[in-house]
Amino acid sequence: MYANFPEIASSLASVAKGLHARGWLLGTSGNLSAVVNPDPLRLAMSPSGIDKGEINPAQILLIDEHAHVVSDHPAKPSDESLLHIKIVKERGAAAVLHTHSIWNTILSDLHATEAGLSIEGYEMLKGLEGVTTHEHREWLPIIENSQDIGSLAETIGETLAKNKEAHGFLLHRHGLYTWGKDLKQAKRHIEIFEFLLETVGRTHLIATKQTALEL
Repeated sequence: MYANFPEIASSLASVAKGLHARGWLLGTSGNLSAVVNPDPLRLAMSPSGIDKGEINPAQILLIDEHAHVVSDHPAKPSDESLLHIKIVKERGAAAVLHTHSIWNTILSDLHATEAGLSIEGYEMLKGLEGVTTHEHREWLPIIENSQDIGSLAETIGETLAKNKEAHGFLLHRHGLYTWGKDLKQAKRHIEIFEFLLETVGRTHLIATKQTALEL
């Protein structure tokens, strides 16, 4: 076992509980990972089917680059572990977080035909790594969901290669993925994106109601 694994596992469990408390990881939805060792690649990974509001560090798994559990643990890693591994490799990320909030799910559906959602003009965009102005335009790709995780991982890799400036993406009717150079940054990106997506969603809702009243 790697010496840093217990601390990372504890941090992942803490972040999971925080995101659950904010309504972004309800039920057993969502998953979290963090790099324990870059070469050979080892990830601390949330297990499958666990309520993130009750998760504890002992339930966090250690997996390899093929999503196989390498620690002595009977649990199964998240079904989407291969997606985390792909993001880590494509982006050089040290942590990957995936939420299932109401707003990110709704907007992934409303903008699916556009294959993405453009967000610009908001001060909160400056919370994304490397963004220094509210005039930034963030393109959030939307990828069709699939139960074929291997194929979906390849599609994600292709999408990230085409959108090198993207800080995250949405899976259609599924949820948000984002990452960071460490767990703290990945958590910040989740908070920024969830704020922005709720803002965009509520703005759409208000505009629709105003239009209806004018008719």
